[in-house]
Amino acid sequence: MEILYSFFVALALTILMFPLLKVYQLENYRIKKYLSRVLKFNFAFGDKNDLKFTKRILRMIFCAFLLIFCIYILIFCFVKNVYVEIGLIFAGLLFLPFLLSLAHFVIFPVEKMVMYYYLSKAKKKLKMMPCRKIAITGSFGKTSTKNILFKILSEKYRTCATPKSYNTPMGVCMTILNKLSPLDDFFIVEMGARHKGDISFLCNLIGVDYGILTPVGKCHIETFKTLDNVENTKFELCQNVKNFIVINGKSESNLRLYDRCEKKKYLICKAGSFAYADDIKFSEGKARFVLHIDNKSVLVSTKLLGRANVDNIVVASSLAYLLGLNLLDIKRGIENLTPIPHRLELVKGYATVIDDSYNSNYEGFKQALEVLESFNGQKILVTPGMVELGREQEKLNYDIAMEIAKVCDKVIVMNKVNKTALTDGLRDGKFNMKNVLYANTRQEQKELLKSIITKNSVVLFENDLPDNYQ
Repeated sequence: MEILYSFFVALALTILMFPLLKVYQLENYRIKKYLSRVLKFNFAFGDKNDLKFTKRILRMIFCAFLLIFCIYILIFCFVKNVYVEIGLIFAGLLFLPFLLSLAHFVIFPVEKMVMYYYLSKAKKKLKMMPCRKIAITGSFGKTSTKNILFKILSEKYRTCATPKSYNTPMGVCMTILNKLSPLDDFFIVEMGARHKGDISFLCNLIGVDYGILTPVGKCHIETFKTLDNVENTKFELCQNVKNFIVINGKSESNLRLYDRCEKKKYLICKAGSFAYADDIKFSEGKARFVLHIDNKSVLVSTKLLGRANVDNIVVASSLAYLLGLNLLDIKRGIENLTPIPHRLELVKGYATVIDDSYNSNYEGFKQALEVLESFNGQKILVTPGMVELGREQEKLNYDIAMEIAKVCDKVIVMNKVNKTALTDGLRDGKFNMKNVLYANTRQEQKELLKSIITKNSVVLFENDLPDNYQ
């Protein structure tokens, strides 16, 4: 009977653990971040994100179940007082966050073995592939630059790229194992980082032939702590590239990294450099500019919005040129570009919507406001602000609110995480505070939008936080 009772108690407690598993997953399986959220009673009960039953989560569920099952077998074997037993069952509810933490540490060696198995398998496959490898890193614009480069290179070469925002070791491994073909000429890898050594690890995994460094700045300061740490981590690509690297010169950090880089390098996007754009003209939903590469020029147009995307196009085009494409191939690739979902994506309907919900950095936010300003009509912003900025989060959200006040007619502030900083910035920016509205859920947001939107409105959705942010 003890085994049966233990089974049902373990099953019930494991099911009740699912909201905690959702927080654990949203925090990218980082146990310290998970505990920090849970101990603040931030259980991510929102409806934006569902628990994804990945193989890793299924292993965690099985491990947690076994741990709870074993604990209650011992309890039911040695405790014979029914009231004490009931009390210990309810105690299990209170200790669920820590039982999940215990399961994390028990299964940690298994997860490491699984990761190294896939890393080894991917590395072996990659050694057999004839493709040349391109790595892209930076703080802003990695995914956009990757997608632009993929489209342009595909005009002439067979190309494979990591999908969406897959930029972790496991994301790269899954792309190699499931998508990379012996027929591919190029393999484009987006590289993300939260800690020193992350970029070097990915470079050692794939062996980088060519690199792109997008603008580096204050991003993931929560884990990096300082801009110097961010710069040093991104510089790992400069140290590991085999042939040459293309560096976007629109960032002060990038100019410093360019000077430090001892490999063959090209500075891009500065007037008079190897590649740059000028005579840039924006109209609603389109950009037109002259692209200069290696003292050659071509007039191009694109449906991608914002100056940042013009820079991304210049960087991607310069690498494509260096890899053998001519300006006509590049022009055709640029003009075939389609907006990337949730990254300054223009959506036409009753009102015009600019979906930039996958953006969460200061420079990108400013670019989005510039795009919004280029439209006619009532300008509405929906945003929760920016996160993962460490000690600078409050200041940067305050500063961006001052910029918002110059452009927008109405603002809906989502969630509570940056509510105070955004409100203070808008007030100090002389914004009409009657036009600032607040929502904590998507349903509240929809109702507020319905009440203020008109046919000539332009709505910018800037950033969208997961459920673990209130």
